[in-house]
Amino acid sequence: MDSIEPDGNATNGVNGANGANVVNGANGVNGANGAEDALPPPPPVIPPDVVPLHVEADNIPEPVKKKPARVPIARRGLGTKGTKIPLVTNHFKVNVTNIEGYFFHYSVSVAYEDGRPLDGKGAGRRIIERVHETYHSELGGKDFAYDGEKSLFTVGSLPRNKLEFAVVLEDVPSSRNNGNCEPDGPGSPNESDRKRLRRPNRSKTFNVEISYAAKIPMKAIGDALRGQESENSQEALRVLDIILRQHASKQGCLLVRQSFFHNDPKNFADVGGGVLGCRGFHSSFRTTQGGLSLNIDVSTTMIIQPGPVVDFLIANQSVRDPFQLDWTKAKRTLKNLRVKTSPSNQEFKITGLSEKPCREQTFTLRNKQAKEGEDAEIEVTVYDYFVNHRNIQLRYSADLPCLNVGKPKRPTYIPLELCSLVSLQRYTKALSTLQRASLVEKSRQKPQERMSVLSNALKINNYDAEPMLHSCGVSIGGSFTQVEGRVLPAPKLKVGNGDDFFPRNGRWNFNNKTLVKPTKIEKWAVVNFSARCDLKALVRDLIKCGDMKGIKIEAPFDVFEENPQSRRAPPLVRVERMFEDIQSKLPGQPQFLLCLLPERKNSALYGPWKRKNLAEYGIVTQCIAPTRVNDQYLTNVLLKINAKLGGLNSLLAVEYSPSIPVVSKAPTIILGMDVSHGSPGQSDVPSIAAVVSSRQWPLISRYRASVRTQSPKVEMIDSLYKRVSDTEDDGIMRELLLDFYTSSGKQKPDQIIIFRDGVSESQFNQVLNIELDQIIEACKFLDETWSPKFVVIIAQKNHHTKFFQPQSPDNVPPGTIIDNKICHPRNNDFYLCAQAGMIGTTRPTHYHVLLDDVGFSADELQELVHSLSYVYQRSTTAISVVAPICYAHLAATQMSQFMKFEDASETSSSHGGLTSAGAVPVPQLPRLKENVSSSMFFC
Repeated sequence: MDSIEPDGNATNGVNGANGANVVNGANGVNGANGAEDALPPPPPVIPPDVVPLHVEADNIPEPVKKKPARVPIARRGLGTKGTKIPLVTNHFKVNVTNIEGYFFHYSVSVAYEDGRPLDGKGAGRRIIERVHETYHSELGGKDFAYDGEKSLFTVGSLPRNKLEFAVVLEDVPSSRNNGNCEPDGPGSPNESDRKRLRRPNRSKTFNVEISYAAKIPMKAIGDALRGQESENSQEALRVLDIILRQHASKQGCLLVRQSFFHNDPKNFADVGGGVLGCRGFHSSFRTTQGGLSLNIDVSTTMIIQPGPVVDFLIANQSVRDPFQLDWTKAKRTLKNLRVKTSPSNQEFKITGLSEKPCREQTFTLRNKQAKEGEDAEIEVTVYDYFVNHRNIQLRYSADLPCLNVGKPKRPTYIPLELCSLVSLQRYTKALSTLQRASLVEKSRQKPQERMSVLSNALKINNYDAEPMLHSCGVSIGGSFTQVEGRVLPAPKLKVGNGDDFFPRNGRWNFNNKTLVKPTKIEKWAVVNFSARCDLKALVRDLIKCGDMKGIKIEAPFDVFEENPQSRRAPPLVRVERMFEDIQSKLPGQPQFLLCLLPERKNSALYGPWKRKNLAEYGIVTQCIAPTRVNDQYLTNVLLKINAKLGGLNSLLAVEYSPSIPVVSKAPTIILGMDVSHGSPGQSDVPSIAAVVSSRQWPLISRYRASVRTQSPKVEMIDSLYKRVSDTEDDGIMRELLLDFYTSSGKQKPDQIIIFRDGVSESQFNQVLNIELDQIIEACKFLDETWSPKFVVIIAQKNHHTKFFQPQSPDNVPPGTIIDNKICHPRNNDFYLCAQAGMIGTTRPTHYHVLLDDVGFSADELQELVHSLSYVYQRSTTAISVVAPICYAHLAATQMSQFMKFEDASETSSSHGGLTSAGAVPVPQLPRLKENVSSSMFFC
């Protein structure tokens, strides 16, 4: 979740301290950094004695041979297989009549009277609104679409190409000031009170410059609908989206990209820790085969619990009363949040906390009543000032720190109990496991409920009243778009003894069946990190359950119980001690270790334990935290163990025979690629790139993974090909291609099918040109003459298209596919709901086929994607996205646990400090031992 500042709220904080009157919206963008980013990297320095022939030959491409950039392929046809099913979707038809007009784009700059540029976003909207009101005739009576920052759009041009205006904005609090104002720090509170009363509207003048930047033909929208996308068509649609944002902003909504949140407590759900889930709406314009549509969906963001600051802190830190609060933590949490103070009802931004409690924190008060010979200034405590000078009763603030809402040099202190947090302030930190579970539970909606909420949203938003849409000739239909879906039949599976199995409603089970390729577990042991559990019964039941599924499990060599003295030791130490114990008692290295952890989620032992087993010893391990142990639980655990040890639980019948269209005819490797980033608050945590690849062709159910770290928040994988010398490539692809070769009877893949997760449409061309080029280079590095054919497919889960059965309360059936009407006008995309949606509303996966050198038919490719939702070895259900992508995600998540506990000094600059490029090198993940590196350790 990007940290996006709330913008356009009606109540922007005004820092009243010392008459400085800075309008506080969101923090301004630091221009300096932007400028720095724009600089080219420094040229490489070549020592005088080096002849740079080698450099030229190897690394500098000849400018003449610039190959054309790849672009996504066009759709070659529609699929026909499956049973037809009528559906509706949350896209609403949009008509555009003013096709001959132009949007005019103007750039906006706002500055204070003294020429300083305006910092903060929130004020921009108020200033531009004031320009619109004050200078309506000078602007030719035009309406604006303003993005809240530097761009403004009109339909048709303004009277002149450059316009300059001065506007006055009062720094009014959210409701009228009644004269009971807060102290202004070391200055004279009384005096400032009086000044405020004499001059209630402390106003400020802003200079606004509006200058012409570009014009965008509206007919570009029509071109896009015919499949001719251009920069103009993307810009024209961006203008329409900006109009929606502005419309929501005028209603006092919190804006987060294309989602809007109203300040209505009915939409808030408490998820614990002082955090609320706030339900709102996403709406954006999409070009589709059926024309322009408005996609509206329910959206949820996290906000800080509004109301008394002390209530929020108590909830946030899970303590009983304010005297148990950790104030260092509170200071971090509160910084930059906005509060309203009572009784004056003014709004401020929190800059920090006072060093001392309220009854000890002093400031200098000018003594107006001072007689001759008396001090003109007296030192008073904040508590004394409020209680005795202002006659405001304080019940519990005396021994707590005050909020500081002033400047660093001139603090302004306010007792805690007089401050309330303003509503609709985003919470951007990562949620805890419990908060996440609570959010999911409270924000899910059955299909019918979601449909009625969305129909209402269209009425509430009242887009027909938006003058900008009116002047574009845009009108929005009121009914869900009807589409025709098809339900693909579930693929037939093979289980043990050559038996066939037909999944029903996207599910199957192993009752009275054995696994298709069960393993033997001979040399193994149990390790218990102080989990409360009847170990004898657990082992007995596991062996019995394994026997029923065809897995022969010998009795474990030993059960290692953690020494109770170790319980309080750091996780790394506990793992080390356990391994010393294991090594002293086991005759040789075990094949497998079953590890019992005391906590179900986020155990601090998990990362160190996995790292020790996989990277240092090469031992397969399964962690469990058993609460309710029954047959179903043990079967699920055994499915994971079997896959990790090289077995297979079920196979597709077409894989068994092998008769998969296209894939079984020529050696084919299937890749799943994903990058996972640290949570929003962690800007310095390396991103983790994981690529999994199928092995043992013609199978498509067995995979291995290769995982690397890369620079934080970088989405493109940079280590697919990593040439370290003329003969050495240390990249991910080489490792996976060599494994395919050795595991598939010494055959190189003729076909490489890539599934890529987590990229947005704006990054498709980078996947096609940057990542694919690296993969091609890795192939050429292995064999210059080898030219495999590529298929590149993007899978997106983060979109807002949903499907509903018009006459049924149920979700769409598993296997539902849609490739018409609301799909892209030109590109080859389709939506697939492979899974059975049991709770909430099914979220389809949106697949985009960017490249297909192989020449799949629409049906063949759609069936392959559908089948790959049935090869996930960890469960007996069809999953919502192809298994290789799920595996890549699991591998990245598990390996990221390796990093969590590393000593900070070890992972930062000690690895070489600044490199020539100027960035701190990213700490590398340990490589796994060879005997487990090709296993499904991530299962």
